[in-house]
Amino acid sequence: MKIERFKNQPQTVAELVDLIMYCQNTEANLGIKMAEQADVFDIVTYYQHPGGDFWIARANDCVVGSIGLLKLNDQVGVLKKLFTYPEFRGQPHRLGQQLLQTLLAYVHNETHLTRLVLDTPAAEKRSHAFYEKHGFQQIERKNLAVQYPFPDRDSLIYELKIAR
Repeated sequence: MKIERFKNQPQTVAELVDLIMYCQNTEANLGIKMAEQADVFDIVTYYQHPGGDFWIARANDCVVGSIGLLKLNDQVGVLKKLFTYPEFRGQPHRLGQQLLQTLLAYVHNETHLTRLVLDTPAAEKRSHAFYEKHGFQQIERKNLAVQYPFPDRDSLIYELKIAR
């Protein structure tokens, strides 16, 4: 398995869309349309040009995981699009953890961010446990103090303070 920085290629975008649709709609039954997630079709402009980044994981030359960092300002970034196919979760791959470590290394080495936030569907208990295990704390939406679009309106909000 290999984690690499996103490069804008039609096949990569198509496989990323398949991954997201599988995780959001086949697995979690959220009913979120790709039309509500235009960022996926312009990752370079949405994530990379403002100083964030986006990574994909490949196994056998196929996209099997993703994670993105949307930089909102000099202090706050948003963790977005952390998805993995089920067979890559937990032992022996721990792909979610590997993707998160990739993003956090970038945050520490390439940015001055002091805070990461994220949204995750209220029904996704497995995701909540994952983020809490990695130091994220749930906050009230009114304490978010920044705005960004997210497709699931029933989301819980988490934050991670970055030690500098």
